[in-house]
Order: sequence, then structure tokens, then C-alpha cells
Amino acid sequence: MEKQEPVLEIRDLHTFFPLEEGMLKAVNGVSLTIHKSRTLGVVGESGCGKSVTAQSILRIVPDFAQMTGEILLHKNGEVIDLAALAPSGREIRDIRGRDVSMIFQEPMTAFSPVHTVGEQIMEAILVHDDVPKAEARAHAIELLKLVGIPIPEERVDAYPHQLSGGMRQRAMIAMALVLTPMLLIADEPTTALDVTIQAQILRLMKALQAEMGMSIMFITHDLGVIANMADDVAVMYLGRVVEYGSVRQIFRTPKHPYTQALLRSIPRTGRRARVRLEAIEGIVPVPLDPPDICPFADRCTQFIPGRCDEKVPDFLEIASGHSVRCILYE
Repeated sequence: MEKQEPVLEIRDLHTFFPLEEGMLKAVNGVSLTIHKSRTLGVVGESGCGKSVTAQSILRIVPDFAQMTGEILLHKNGEVIDLAALAPSGREIRDIRGRDVSMIFQEPMTAFSPVHTVGEQIMEAILVHDDVPKAEARAHAIELLKLVGIPIPEERVDAYPHQLSGGMRQRAMIAMALVLTPMLLIADEPTTALDVTIQAQILRLMKALQAEMGMSIMFITHDLGVIANMADDVAVMYLGRVVEYGSVRQIFRTPKHPYTQALLRSIPRTGRRARVRLEAIEGIVPVPLDPPDICPFADRCTQFIPGRCDEKVPDFLEIASGHSVRCILYE
């Protein structure tokens, strides 16, 4: 596999939340690499730690969270450890939006309801760049046009509640792209949209990526979206990455029993459409003081007593660029 230039490297990241009931280990030793101009798809069921991983990168987890590990941003030939920066310091504030930006899951809660969409896009420009307000407004209109919002000269003065769900999501993308970031984190950006609008948003993101050359970390539970959007895939379960590889490796030769179960649960068309869907038994447990065993052990159909429940399996590279955390490959 051709060696890719990294934009962001996460090394052994832990994000824990101390609670009265115990320690909530939302992210429990995650290591990932996002390469230049490529899309990393992060997939898994709700509660597996995808969003907390993204929030940890931008240092926007709650103040009481306990974070350890390295989050290395490669910028202009230097490497900055985001995990070592003060969460409310000047350095991380300069990086948020300019170098690393994020599209949140629900734009209605991410936008301020008392400011126009244009004002909120302009704010990012005015905070980072010393430009006249008229120039910032013109740039906001240009961005709204770029993301496909009709009559942007009028929509720039609209409040979020005056836009449809699809247009709000496009406006959120415009706000995330306002400073042309190196890395765009998209946290389930199409979950609340209908299928037609979802397809339009995905096409838009791919077109903007090709035009700007940015990297994307695309978080979703939808494997169909991953197949369409991603170059590389990280499968997460209970705060850990259990499989990592190219999109071709993950879909054609999945190794981890959890990845295999996820792929079997995808609805199919054609002759196999009448086959009953396979569900994964049980639910993702709450990661409250989890035992040091395979995180998928209690739901796995290939569980081996005395092995899977003895330790956390090592994360092993089984092919070039393809790694898995499973006792079956040790």
C-alpha cells in the first residue's frame, strides 16, 4: 500500500468520565490515523465512543473528563499535540475552525436560534481574520452559494428555524468550511435527513473534498454511507477500535466477528431481499468500569470460554493496512 501523509494521528487515547457509579470509559485506548485528502469512516452502534473521540480531538469534552494519550496534528511541517493544549487556551481556539472543523449531528441545536445564519458564519471569519464586516458577509454569501443554498443573498439573513432541515445542514457545512480546514469532522451529518437530501449532502461533501483537498473523519452508524464515502474504515465497539482497514478490506474480507455481524445486518435488494435480516443479540453495554476482557465477548457467536474472557485482545496487523482486535487472530 502506498504510504499516505498523515494529517491527524491519535495514539492510545483515553477519555474517561468519573461518575458516582464508577468510571465511565467512553474512549478506552483508541489509536487512529487520518491521511491527507482521504476520508476515514468511523462506524459502530450508538454508545461505542465515536462522538466522544471526535469531541476529544477538538478538546470540547466536559471539564470533568479525564483525557490521556496523544492527538497529533500535522500542520505546515510541525506536529502539534492537541491533547497537551489547554482546552480553553488561545492555541486550541486558533486550531478549532481554521485547521480542524466539525459538522454536528443536529444543526438545529448547533446553531444559535437568536442569530441569523449569516451572522454565525461571519463570526468565524471575524474571530480568526482581521477583515471588514462587509467582506465577511460577502464570503458568507459565497459559501452558502457553494453548498447549494438557493438565493443566498436572502438566506444569509434567515434564522435557523426559517430553513428546512436540508438547508440547515448545508448552512452547517458552510460554517464548518468557512476557513478551509485541513480536517473536517462530520458527526452523523445526515442522520435526520430524508434519503434524497442525504444523497445530495454526501455528493456535496465529496465534491468539496475534491475541490479543497481536505481530509474528512466521517462518523456514522450507516454502513451504506461508509461504503459510499470512506477510503479507510475504523470499526468501534465499547470505546475501542476493533478493526481498521481500507473500505475494500472491511467490506470484502471483514475479520472481527462484530464487523461481520454488522455487515450481515445490512438490508439487501434482489434475490436475497426476502431473507430475514440477522440482528446482533443484546445491546452495547454502558462502559462503566468495564472488565479487561474482549469488549464484544458477551455478544459474540464465536466466543471461546477461557480465552475471550481472560484479557483484552491485542490490536494485530493481519495484512497491509488491515488490523483487528480479536483472539481468533493471535
